[in-house]
Amino acid sequence: MTKSSENVRRMVLCAMFTALVAVCSQIAVPMPWGVPINLALFAVYMAGTMLGPVWGTASQVVFIALAAIGVPVLANFQGGPSAIFGKTGGYAIGYILTALLTKALGRKFWSLCVAMVVGCAACYVLGTIWFMILTGADLVSALGWCVLPYLPGDAVKIVLAAVLTMQLDKRLKGSLV
Repeated sequence: MTKSSENVRRMVLCAMFTALVAVCSQIAVPMPWGVPINLALFAVYMAGTMLGPVWGTASQVVFIALAAIGVPVLANFQGGPSAIFGKTGGYAIGYILTALLTKALGRKFWSLCVAMVVGCAACYVLGTIWFMILTGADLVSALGWCVLPYLPGDAVKIVLAAVLTMQLDKRLKGSLV
């Protein structure tokens, strides 16, 4: 494969994972305080593990750029500056860090899980600080609204993403890029 065709392949895969995050964002359960439960982080974990830190991160930068210009890729078909810079925008921007950190530790089940937990924690930290600044909520309230209810679902997403990554690795002989 030529270098040019390899770059096209990587861009197509990047676009596919951007689209996967957009679709998974719509599989959402609204919550009263505005941070929906959705499957976006599952897709972000997959982007990080299957595309690696560079292309996985690029897929999330594209996702955020699409949201920022108004494409309704965020949960509940939201998009635009008000969605990105609103009280839950820090979590979406945290997808960039999540994808970057998810690949860092290796390809075994536990190392994948640890990397995903680190990526999830980075997303939570950024998003929760953002939420607190924009809403004036204190840390305990923000954790109760924006972190604790989501931990069980995120644990399931992490385990499923690690298992799926390992299964895809067996069939594809490693990451996609």
